[in-house]
Formats: sequence, structure tokens, C-alpha cells
Amino acid sequence: MKPLIQYRAWCLMALVAIQSVLADDALSNRGNDPFFQISKAIPQCPTPLGPLETEQEWLLEGHYRIERGNSCWVEGRCRLSNAYRYDAEIAEAVQRRLSTINPATHWREQSSLWLMLQRRFIYVQGCISPGFDKDKFLSELAKTADVDQVIDNTTTDPKANPLPYKTLADPLKAP
Repeated sequence: MKPLIQYRAWCLMALVAIQSVLADDALSNRGNDPFFQISKAIPQCPTPLGPLETEQEWLLEGHYRIERGNSCWVEGRCRLSNAYRYDAEIAEAVQRRLSTINPATHWREQSSLWLMLQRRFIYVQGCISPGFDKDKFLSELAKTADVDQVIDNTTTDPKANPLPYKTLADPLKAP
């Protein structure tokens, strides 16, 4: 009888260990960073990974994220105590800005883009047509209130290898 109890206990421990490993690998937006698609004109543009990460990645990045977030306040460049606190507000402002700049940039008709906001940075990820005036578009986005920097992670070739961003389809492949 005793070996049967030990076997069941071992199976239970193995099951718990497997579940914790699987839970650790689950991708999630742990920092609640705004991430959204703004256009769909380029077919088969790979979906960016955006702010999705495993629990282990989140834990490894925690100290660095706190340090980056607080540094702008310590340096006197932010009115809020952490740069990440701006992101939801910037996401709303970006949506309004996008509607006003489309007539001048035609970003809706010439791109498949996602925006990720982290600590007052806008990461532009996705695909653009070869004739798209990317510099003008990025410059216009940068004029959004409280935006510190706009980072270009776009490509004109959806089949490029490597792409300038991690993808949802292959999250382990570095750009």
C-alpha cells in the first residue's frame, strides 16, 4: 500500500511541476503596455509579438523596467513619477492624432501597422508599402503630447528574414 501512496504523491508533484513550467511559458502583456493594430493594407504582414512575454522574462526585466520608468522623473523630464504611467494617456492621444494625419500621410492605405507604447516611446511595427513616406509619418506621430521617442520597426518586405521585430508566430526568433 505504501508504494502506491508514494507513486501517487510523485505523480501529483510531477503534475504540479509541469503546470508551473507551462504557466511560466504562457505569453502575456504583464505590464499592461498599450499595443494595438492601426492598419491592415499590406497582406500577410506578420503580427508583431508586441509586449507579450513569459513570466520569467517579466521577472528578469523587472528591475530594469523600474529603473527605466523612474529615470525620467529623477532627471526632471517627467511630471509623473514613472514614464510608464503616460502610456494609456498617450494611446488615446495617438488615436486622435492618427485620424488627423491620415489625409497627409495615407498611412491607412499604405501599411499594416501595430503600435506598442512603453515609457513614452512609440514602437511602430509592421509593414509599409515601398512608396510610403515613413519619415513624415514617424515625425507626425512624434508630435503627440508626452511622446519622448518614436522607434521605427517597419519593413517593406513582409517575408524579410529577419524582420525588424519579434513576431507572434515565432516569439523566440530575435530581430
